[in-house]
Amino acid sequence: MKKTFKLTHEKIQPARLADAIKSEVKKYIKRERKKALPKGTEFWAFKCKYGADSESSVEIHEAEISQSIDKALAENLETFYLEVVAQPANRTKKPAELKAQELEDEFEGEYEDNFDYEQD
Repeated sequence: MKKTFKLTHEKIQPARLADAIKSEVKKYIKRERKKALPKGTEFWAFKCKYGADSESSVEIHEAEISQSIDKALAENLETFYLEVVAQPANRTKKPAELKAQELEDEFEGEYEDNFDYEQD
């Protein structure tokens, strides 16, 4: 999907147009995920771009699509460009040292010895 969306309409409020655009994008992603995967691939990845127009668009993550539409609404843009292209992909394993670092960061500061030991 490569499309320039309008956030202006003579009868419909921009907030409702933004909701309709989000719904259209979600339907597109859901439809693409249902397609058969090529052999040797595990899932559909989506390459996404957002900007005021196609030339000034920047790459964004799939999870940032909704936030980008809200951003366009907040900036009172009349139109914005959104590109969502499905690509087959495979999962990659994280290096062991990166996994260990994530575990350390996750549990850092959570454990404290707050026990009062009574001596008889």
